[in-house]
Amino acid sequence: MMGLMASEETRTVETRTAMSPTERGGAARARTPATSKGAVHARAWTMRLVVVGIVLSALNLRPAITSLGALLEEVRDGLGMSGSVAGLLTSVPPLCFAVFGVTAPRLARRFGPAAVVCAGMAAITTGLLIRPYVGGTAGFLAASALALMGIAVSNVLMPVIVKRWFPDRVGSMTGLYSMALALGTSLAAAVTVPLTDAMGGGWQAGLAVWAAVAAAAVLPWLPLVRERGTAPAPQPEDRQPSAPAPAEQPAALRITRSRTAWALAVFFGLQATAAYITMGWMAQIFRDAGVPAGTAGLLLAVTMVMGVPLAFVIPRVATRLPHQGPIVLFLGICGLAGYAGLYFAPAGGSWVWAVLLGVSNCAFPLALTMVGMRARSGPGVAQLSAFAQSTGYLISIPGPLLVGVLYQQSGGWGLPIALMAALMLPQMVVGWLAGRNRTVEDEAARS
Repeated sequence: MMGLMASEETRTVETRTAMSPTERGGAARARTPATSKGAVHARAWTMRLVVVGIVLSALNLRPAITSLGALLEEVRDGLGMSGSVAGLLTSVPPLCFAVFGVTAPRLARRFGPAAVVCAGMAAITTGLLIRPYVGGTAGFLAASALALMGIAVSNVLMPVIVKRWFPDRVGSMTGLYSMALALGTSLAAAVTVPLTDAMGGGWQAGLAVWAAVAAAAVLPWLPLVRERGTAPAPQPEDRQPSAPAPAEQPAALRITRSRTAWALAVFFGLQATAAYITMGWMAQIFRDAGVPAGTAGLLLAVTMVMGVPLAFVIPRVATRLPHQGPIVLFLGICGLAGYAGLYFAPAGGSWVWAVLLGVSNCAFPLALTMVGMRARSGPGVAQLSAFAQSTGYLISIPGPLLVGVLYQQSGGWGLPIALMAALMLPQMVVGWLAGRNRTVEDEAARS
């Protein structure tokens, strides 16, 4: 064997010696561009696929919720739900996000983020397809939980994927992702009622149709399923990515020692509380005020669609500011004004209140952006994202349920709206604290 290797090496040396320096240089130049162009093309194709996957996934992270909000009255009547049980139904999303979201980093380390997101999109498809037809409240809740499990892991991993694939474009890519999320949210709110009417008026078909959109989101991730990690963005001049720095290696960051992590988690929880109360109950608030069902769905859609342009603008602005607190205060003031309008004249100024609450709900893309800014490394972002989202969604669980109970006990919307406005005040305080220019790695190291 050694003789064969030596013979082969001798022939290689003889062949190179037989070539002139000009020939050798020409051969090298002939090989390098082909290899380089092939690598650049493959990398560019993969990057485009990741972008498509991010956008399609984001489109599917809220229709399971807002389509139900638009048809909540019909679902309640069809399944025989009380107001309290309906409140429980609107609390299921944050509960699932808290329980399943915390598992996302571990699953991503074992199977790869792309595989987990792909499985998440498949879970959304299955849950949305079967939940209208399983029969009974328990089956409806179980199928909803399956879809929400897929949403939960994708929620956590989107900032991680953005941070690793697009490290120099965190703001713009988070904006694109948030914009697609807002578009899917508003689209489901706007067209679910008309689609239901067009398909014969059965709420089952109006909910199940969104499974087709989720199925499309599975496809871009299939070629990336075997990836065990996310690749960094391509380097200038086609240089191969350097080995990850020690800070990029998985680390046991004691995230609970960071005050910024806690502030961000509470901010995330309070904005999620407002968002899920809005998605679950706002259309019903307008309907109880005398607004027709179709118009109420459009008002909810207006609230959600405000996130389409603002979700792209706010992250870009936030990444250029040393402190994101002023944005938090502006969004909070819009929310307080919207709640005041719902309290005093829900039908009279309905379109204005819908716009103001839509602006306020853009605290979500701001929170995602701050997750990417408050940690220096990929593993740090993964841990912060899982902690902030899981803890935040746990905090948000009682809100929608309490609104349902207050609505049923008081017979009106005065107390629930007062609760929503009251929760906006601590949201502004902790958002200001979370917006300070510091990282969780530094705080955890000092503790």
